[in-house]
Amino acid sequence: MCRWIGWCVICLLFAADATAQAQYGFRISFTDKGGTTHTLSNPSTYLSQRAIDRRTAQGIAIDSTDLPVSADYMDSVLTLTSGKLHMTSKWFNYTILLLTDSSKILEIQGKPFISNIEYIAYYGSGLHKPGKSNETTGGEPAATVAKTTGSAAYYGASYNQSALVNGDYLHDLGWKGEGKLIAVLDEGFQYVDNAPAFDSLMSSGRLKDQYNFARANTNVFISGAHGTTSLSTMAANLPGTYVGSAPYADYALYNTEIGGSEQVLEMDNIVAASERADSVGADIITVSVGYDRFTHPASFSLTYADIDGKTTIATRGVNMAVTKGIFYVVSAGNEGGGQWNYILTPADADSACTVGSVGLDKVPAGNSGYGPNSAGHVKPNVCMPGNPAAVIRNTTTAAFTNGTSFATPQLAGWAACLMQASGTFTPYQIRTAIEQSAHVYTNPGVQLGYGVPNFHYALELLNVEDKLTMPDADNWITAGPNPLENELTLRVYKQLNSSGLDIQLTDISGKVVFMHHTEVSIGTNTIKLSLPQLSSGMYYLKAVSSDDKAVLKLVKN
Repeated sequence: MCRWIGWCVICLLFAADATAQAQYGFRISFTDKGGTTHTLSNPSTYLSQRAIDRRTAQGIAIDSTDLPVSADYMDSVLTLTSGKLHMTSKWFNYTILLLTDSSKILEIQGKPFISNIEYIAYYGSGLHKPGKSNETTGGEPAATVAKTTGSAAYYGASYNQSALVNGDYLHDLGWKGEGKLIAVLDEGFQYVDNAPAFDSLMSSGRLKDQYNFARANTNVFISGAHGTTSLSTMAANLPGTYVGSAPYADYALYNTEIGGSEQVLEMDNIVAASERADSVGADIITVSVGYDRFTHPASFSLTYADIDGKTTIATRGVNMAVTKGIFYVVSAGNEGGGQWNYILTPADADSACTVGSVGLDKVPAGNSGYGPNSAGHVKPNVCMPGNPAAVIRNTTTAAFTNGTSFATPQLAGWAACLMQASGTFTPYQIRTAIEQSAHVYTNPGVQLGYGVPNFHYALELLNVEDKLTMPDADNWITAGPNPLENELTLRVYKQLNSSGLDIQLTDISGKVVFMHHTEVSIGTNTIKLSLPQLSSGMYYLKAVSSDDKAVLKLVKN
C-alpha cells in the first residue's frame, strides 16, 4: 500500500542520486481538473462509442472521474521537473513521473494545483528501455480437425477443465464470446503474434487494442509468455488440440507487470490499464498478477489489514472499473500455505470476482490464496481448474501448468459467453449468478469461496432460455430445445456436398434410445424429430455424415 512520504524523507533521496540513467518514480495528485477543455456533454472526445454504449445500456452516468487529467497541470509538472511521463489516472486525478534528478520534485512543492506527492519507485537503470521482441517460433501448422463441440475430440487438452464447469454447454448453444471485449492484464504476450493457437485471433482483427505500460510503447509481444499462457485459456483456437473458453471474443492486451522487482508503481499500471480498457469499451477485465510485498521501497509492503477490499490503489482501480459497468476477474494468488498465506491485492477488491485454483476433483490447490479479505468478505469468490490447468503457447501441443493465474482467465472467458447469451446484465448480476451456481454456495470456504461454478446453471439463474442457434461452417449442426422435451429440432449446414446423415441418441450409460437416418442437401437443413418418452438426465446426440461428425450434449429435465 502506498504511504505518504514527508519532505524530510524525500530530501534524503537527493544524496542518493546514482547515475544519469537511474529514475525515481513519484505519484503526483492534483486538486481538481481545472482548465480542461473536455465536457460531460461530449464524452466522445475521451471515450469510445463502445464505452459510451456500455454505460448507456447499464444506466451508468458519465461523471467527472471520466474527464482526463488537466493538460495545463500536466504541462506545468513536466516543465518544472523535467520529468518523463509514465502514466496518468483520470479516475483518481494523478500522474506518475520518472525523474533522473529527484531534487526536481521540489520545484512543484506548494503549487496550488498539487494536493499530494508520493515517492513510489526507484529503477537503477531506468524504466522505459526499448526492448526487442523475444525470439518466437510458430511451430507446425495445426492439422484440420472436425469441429465437434461438446466432446474431447473438439476441445483436446482443454476438455476436462471445460466440462468440469459445464462451459461446453454454452459453446454447444453457440455462445463462444462473440462480440464481447476482454482486456487481459499480465506480464508478457510472447508468441501471440505468430503462434498457431492465436492465428484466428490475429487474422480476424479481434485484437482490438494493445499497450505495454511497463515500457510505455505498443509492443506487448515481449517480456516472456506468462500473459500468453493466461490468454490461451480463453482465446486459443485449435480444434482437436486446444479450444479456450471464449475462442470468438475480442481482446485487448496490456503489459502491466515489470520483471526484476516488485514495486508499488506496478499497481498503478493496473489502474492505467483498467482505465484504457474502460475507454476502449471492454466488457470484461482479467488480471493474473497480484502483490503483497515490495522490494523497493520495502516499507510499502502490505499487511493483512491492508487487503480490506478498498484501500490499495490497485484495488481502488478494480472497484472503480466495476462502477463503470465492467466485469472484473482477479487471480487469488499462489501464496496459500506460505509466509503470507492470504489472497493478494487486488484480489481483495470488494467488487472483483476473485478466482482460486482447484483440481478436477474440486479440491483446492495447496498454494491457492486463502481468504477472506481483512474486512471479512468472502474471497476467493469461486475457484476454477488450475491444479493443473491445460494451456498452450507457441506450438501445436498443449501443456499443463499450475496456478491461479491460469484458473482466472478461464472464468473470464466463460463469463464472456454468459454475457453474450444473457444480453445486458450488470457485473454484479453476472457475478451473483456465477457464485450461486457454484457447488458449495451455501457453505463457502476460506480457499474455495463459493466453490466451482456450473455455467449451465448460471445461465438458468439469469433466466436465459436456450434457443436453437443457426449452424455455420464451424458449427455444422445444432439441436434444440435444450433441455429437450419430446420434440427435437436439428439444423444442419452442409457447405460442399449433400449426403446421408445418421442420428443416434444415447443415455449416460451408452444405451441407444433413438436412431434416425435422413438425407441432407447443400445449405441449411431443418430436421424435426419425435422422440420416445425419456427419463430425466444427460443424453448424447451423435451425428455422422460422409464428411462430418459431431457429438452434442443434451439434457432432459
